[in-house]
Amino acid sequence: MHLNQIYLRDFRNYKELSLSFAPGVNLLIGDNAQGKTNLLEAIGYLGSGKSFRTQKGSELVALGAEFCQIEGEVYAQERAQSIKWTVFSGHNPRRLYRNGVKKRSAGDIRGVLQTVLFCPEDLTVLKGGGSGRRKLADQSLCQLRPNYEAALTEYNRILEQKSKILKDRYENPALLDILPEYNQRLCQVGALIISYRARFFEALGKAAAEYHQSFTNGKEQFALHYKTVSTVEDPFAPVSVLTQDLNDHLKSHYRAELESGLCLTGPHKDDFDIELNGLSVKSFGSQGQTRTATISIKLAQRILMGRETGELPVLLLDDVLSELDASRQDFILHQIKEGQVFITCCEPGKFTSLGKTITISGGQIIE
Repeated sequence: MHLNQIYLRDFRNYKELSLSFAPGVNLLIGDNAQGKTNLLEAIGYLGSGKSFRTQKGSELVALGAEFCQIEGEVYAQERAQSIKWTVFSGHNPRRLYRNGVKKRSAGDIRGVLQTVLFCPEDLTVLKGGGSGRRKLADQSLCQLRPNYEAALTEYNRILEQKSKILKDRYENPALLDILPEYNQRLCQVGALIISYRARFFEALGKAAAEYHQSFTNGKEQFALHYKTVSTVEDPFAPVSVLTQDLNDHLKSHYRAELESGLCLTGPHKDDFDIELNGLSVKSFGSQGQTRTATISIKLAQRILMGRETGELPVLLLDDVLSELDASRQDFILHQIKEGQVFITCCEPGKFTSLGKTITISGGQIIE
């Protein structure tokens, strides 16, 4: 899987850009705020219809333009394919084309251009709140398992409706009559989510542990622990058992939810923790250990997706190497010899032997 060419029009600071890439390593060189990260964002959006920087499509459109276009030529699934997005600055719905044929949603291009992003913000995921770690897992699982994405979407929809019932019940007490129906459906869909996550985290932990062992020359033992609702004794149990476990926990929190007006229990509270030699990275990990563990997780994500599809996802590294010492840089560069990789860097000449070098200045390519 690799991106052969991209065309941008009025995307961020790119007025118009047509650029070809190498199937291996592509180095994006330039000073800060010149458009390197914008280009990575466009590549990620091309394959997923999502930006890693904003949820508002209008923010992708250049100032003063009515719309932007992101178009790419991709080789995947043993054939050449094209993807084209048109995103509007107003309220018009975006448009998607695959091989020249209009499609309804990003689900219609699933698997054509998969990416794994590693950016400086990811280095804080293991130290921050649980929402960042859930997002990390959900991004991978949604690409790997379409049924998981459907379940997660439904769960969030039901959760939002339940939250509204809890908030509005004082003004309309009759709403409590339908609350059991929402609780039951939340438990059913939540059980599916836990089942998917348990298997994903098990595989992710094993793969990341292998990378981390190499990274540290065997000096640190890496372990990933999935944390879900306390009544779930075995997250690998049948979905019917998990449903009952969630229902038991929800019943024990029924009064607290009514009093607080909040949804206090369910997989929307899930988390995971990384331990190195038995100590939590979140609580005790040094800056270097945290970076190393995060890198291991990202590389593990990529390898898991590659095993599933038979094609390594495109790896996007945004200003990550500059944050690492020489030994860690060498390790990462040793691990990315397979598949297509895009690396942003502010230091001309430092990694030019790796692959194709693309110099960017003010949204333009400098020959």
